[in-house]
Amino acid sequence: MSQIGQNPDDPVAWFGVVTNAFDVVRDEEWDWHWHEQHELLWGTRGSLVVECRDGVRAVPWSVGLWIPAGEPHRVMAGSGTQFSCTYLAPELCEPPRADVGAVGVTPAVRALLSELRLRDLDPETRALAERVAVRMLDVADLPRLDLPLPVDDRTRRIADAVLADPADVRTLEQWGAVVGASERNLSRLFRRDTGMSFADWRTRARLRAAVELLAMDQPVAVVARRIGYGTTSAFVQAFRRELGITPGTFANAGGRFTPVAHPIGHRPQDIS
Repeated sequence: MSQIGQNPDDPVAWFGVVTNAFDVVRDEEWDWHWHEQHELLWGTRGSLVVECRDGVRAVPWSVGLWIPAGEPHRVMAGSGTQFSCTYLAPELCEPPRADVGAVGVTPAVRALLSELRLRDLDPETRALAERVAVRMLDVADLPRLDLPLPVDDRTRRIADAVLADPADVRTLEQWGAVVGASERNLSRLFRRDTGMSFADWRTRARLRAAVELLAMDQPVAVVARRIGYGTTSAFVQAFRRELGITPGTFANAGGRFTPVAHPIGHRPQDIS
């Protein structure tokens, strides 16, 4: 079995499934990193915000998020959140899914994964429990915010500006005067590179910023203003349309996110 998140001198390092539990006292952020093992994020209270290469996901405690080995990601957890990171050796058995996505974590699975935290299980019992735990994971649905970035230098300049200030209300015509291109050409480039109109792309960018602000306990009305919405109701409608839930779901954490050291088993990810 792979050595998963443990000291190699410790015999527990050879377990196929290892779970680390976290009780978040103040809001924390684990910056971009990856693991040599598959990872299952699952909680017992609160919610997580996880960003991967294909988008941002809000992970409520009722489901788990499967992250394949080698997949770069960053995680934000609000104050009061209780969650676990379960690391699984890739060779253990067939994973529940090949991509990043939600899996159902039933009470039975939670109990089994918690039991596997014990170090005194006999090898045969542990091996069987590890295989059963993975096979009990079912694929589930979880909305995400895909935000592809444009390739052209001019549209990328616009995109970077919007990401830095989601409340920027300049039109493509106004941006054209800044970057030296016509509105028509910029519109074509946005659709070519992102598959979306500029207006739709900016909405996604605003909602992505909203997810992070809400996870940091910013009031819904304040978030709406900060990302450029004239009314709170318009923001709520856009959020629900894209994510299937209201922004109030995220308003359950306090303080500011504080970067923390990666737990054992994490690898920093160079995203430059």
